[in-house]
Amino acid sequence: MAKMNMVEAINACLAQEMERDGRIVVMGEDVGIDGGVFRVTEGLFAKFGKERVIDTPLSENGIIGTAIGMSAMGLVPIPEIQFQGFDYEGYHQVVQHIARLRNRTRGSITVPMVIRLPASGGIRALEHHGESAESIYIHMPGLCVVYPSSPYDAKGLLAASLSCGDPVLFFEPKRLYRAYKEEVPEERYEIPLGKANILREGSDVTLISWGAMTYVSKEAIEDAQKQGISVEHVDLRSLSPCDWDTIGSSVKKTGRAVVVHEAFKTLGFGAEIAARIMENDFLDMEAPVMRVAGWDIQIPYPKQEEYFFPDKERILKGIVKTAKF
Repeated sequence: MAKMNMVEAINACLAQEMERDGRIVVMGEDVGIDGGVFRVTEGLFAKFGKERVIDTPLSENGIIGTAIGMSAMGLVPIPEIQFQGFDYEGYHQVVQHIARLRNRTRGSITVPMVIRLPASGGIRALEHHGESAESIYIHMPGLCVVYPSSPYDAKGLLAASLSCGDPVLFFEPKRLYRAYKEEVPEERYEIPLGKANILREGSDVTLISWGAMTYVSKEAIEDAQKQGISVEHVDLRSLSPCDWDTIGSSVKKTGRAVVVHEAFKTLGFGAEIAARIMENDFLDMEAPVMRVAGWDIQIPYPKQEEYFFPDKERILKGIVKTAKF
């Protein structure tokens, strides 16, 4: 075991997977010589060369379109979109082609790839640098959406994404890149897609989160515990496929649910989770499902960014309100 932050864990996984599978190609803006803007691909260019670690032009449409052709011809590309908010330029490539090619060709063409998306806010960056638009991809059949919250999960989920044979959008919460280190196996391992992780057992309220909000929610849960509220914490890890069974089992036990995400509240994935809980578990519920999310406004510029994203106080307020309903 080695102590790694998320950047180091993802980098280690990329190196291992590229050694294991010669079809894997990393591509994107500055991913080669510079090692990426966050240094996630650092050292890969020197190890694997310019034919497998490719610096591309500044064109998200071109990056994704090229990756489609590579994948259809037998490679396994890992295109990086430097910031998730830039991926709108290549959105039509993802939803019109990547998500549909298998069905369109009745299985004769598949496009396995992992699109890496440094996402989420909390680093006080400029416009388009703090987006968390996972819902628009979850909505599209044919795509997997993964959103880890820890170095250990990031490495295992990325390995599983590269071997699953489907196109995967891999959201990486930037604020957690170097937030902390934990023990991560140096050998290869996979965490199955579609399997949530119960981080903490509880009996009063189920809190469901993913990405950076899992990290932020832990402090709120500790404070709730001091108030005598027992919170079960479910980290989804994979949003599509989603582990509906674990969510259902947890809310049946607690009778209450709080969903925390930093994307806009309206039509965020929390809305789908709330709807499914009410469809399937209504008779077991003791309170309405609470959503704690980003506000329905454009993400503010750096000085006021912190007021947009759910923090410990907002999450704790949601837990207490739900527990006391």
